[in-house]
Amino acid sequence: MMLPACFKAYDIRGRVPDELDEAMAYRIGRAFVDVMAARRVAVGGDIRLSTPALKAALIRGLQDGGADVLDLGMTGTEEVYFAAFHLDVDGGIEVTASHNPIDFNGMKLVAGGARPLDSDTELQAIAQLVQSGQFTAAGQPGTVQAVDLLAPYTDHLLGYIATAQLRPLRIVVNAGNGAAGQVIDALETRLCAMGAPLQFIKLNHAPDGHFPKGIPNPLLPENRAETADAVRAHGADLGIAWDGDFDRCFFFDEQGRFIEGYYVVGLLAEAFLLQQPGQKIIHDPRLTWNTLQLVAAAGGQAIQSKTGHAFIKARMREEDAVYGGEMSAHHYFRDFAYCDSGMIPWLLLVQLLSARGLALSQLVDARIAAFPSSGEINRQIANPTAAIANIKAIYADHALLMDETDGLSLEFAEWRFNLRCSNTEALVRLNVESRADIALMQQQTQVLLALLDEHHD
Repeated sequence: MMLPACFKAYDIRGRVPDELDEAMAYRIGRAFVDVMAARRVAVGGDIRLSTPALKAALIRGLQDGGADVLDLGMTGTEEVYFAAFHLDVDGGIEVTASHNPIDFNGMKLVAGGARPLDSDTELQAIAQLVQSGQFTAAGQPGTVQAVDLLAPYTDHLLGYIATAQLRPLRIVVNAGNGAAGQVIDALETRLCAMGAPLQFIKLNHAPDGHFPKGIPNPLLPENRAETADAVRAHGADLGIAWDGDFDRCFFFDEQGRFIEGYYVVGLLAEAFLLQQPGQKIIHDPRLTWNTLQLVAAAGGQAIQSKTGHAFIKARMREEDAVYGGEMSAHHYFRDFAYCDSGMIPWLLLVQLLSARGLALSQLVDARIAAFPSSGEINRQIANPTAAIANIKAIYADHALLMDETDGLSLEFAEWRFNLRCSNTEALVRLNVESRADIALMQQQTQVLLALLDEHHD
C-alpha cells in the first residue's frame, strides 16, 4: 500500500495543500483514536497560517472517532509534551512544521505520558489507516474543551532553577515571530515577581505566520546576524534564538558569537551534575570528547546513543538518564518525561552563569580550546555507503578505537571523526575534533573532505 507522502520517519510533514490538507488532517485524527485507543487527546498548534484550519479538521476527526479533545490553543511542541504527561490524556498532537518552508505544515504525535510513538508500528499503523479509511464506527462524538496550561507549564520550567541564586543578566531573546514569545512573557512576569534580576531585550517577539524575517531556524548561519548584532548593541550577557515551535534553542555569548550546540551539551551536563552528581548523561556519537571529559569531571556517567530524538528518548528511558543532548540543539530532560525542550536549557544556562560568576565566552572558550571541532559538514555524494566504506578501509587499521553505533566513528591519539549518512537525503555528514590542536583538526578535515569529493555526485 502506498502510504501518504506526509508521513515521515518520526512525524508528519508535507506541503500544504498538496501533501497535507484538511481532509488528510481529519483522517489522521480518526486514525489516531483507533490505533492509540485514545479517549482524551491534548491538541495544540503553532502560528503558521495553515495551522488553524488543519487543527480544526484534526479535532473534528478526533471527536468523530469518539475522543474528547483538550484544545491548548497556540502552543510550541513542548507544551503538548507537557500536557501529555501533566494531564490525564491518552496522547497529544501538535500541528507544526517547525523550521520547514512557509508552505509546509505537519504534526508531532505522542502517546500518554509524552511517550514517542513507535515509528515502525504505531505511526505506520496510523498511516495505513489514513490511507485505507477503514475507521471504527464511533458512537457518541467526543467533546472539545479549551484548556490553558501556561501557568502550570511555567511553574514546571521554573522548577529546574533556584531563582534566588540568579545574578543580574541582560538577555536578548529572539522568538523569530514563532510561538516562543508568550512563554518568555509568562516566565518574565514570574521571574520579576520572584525578584530575579533578569532583563529581557525582545526581537521579533509577536507571533506572525507570515514570518517577515523568514522561517525561524537559527541553525542556518544566515539567520544569526540579527541576534548577534542585538547582543553587541545592548551590551547583553547572552542571546537566545528559537525555531518556530521552540523545541530547539540556540545561544550567543556576550560578544555575539554563536555557540555550537556541541559545547552547550557539555555545559548543560555540567549544570545538572553540579546539582545531582552521579547521574547518567546521554550524548550522540558525532562529537564526544568534550562531553565525556566534563561528565567524568563532574562525577557523572556518559552513555552514547544513536543520533535522533526517537533513539535518544528511548535510551534515556532505558537508563533513567537525567539529561540527554545532541549537537543539533535538541536537549532532553528526565523530569520533562524525557522529552526535548527549548526553554529548560536557557534557564539552566542562566543558573550556571550565575553559579560560576563567569561570562559565557569564558565558559565556552576553554572547552573550544581543549576540543576544537569542525562543526557538521555536509557533502552531496552519489554513493554515500561506498564513500564511507572507502574511508573505513583507509583509516580503520590505524585507529585506536572504532565505533559504528551511528555511521563510522574512528579515534586516534590526538583526533577523531564521525562520518554518517543522512537519514533523509543523499548526504554524508562529517564531524572532526582534536585534542587542543586546531591546525590538526583543520588538516584532517580537509584530507577527509578530499577523499569524500572523489565520490562527489
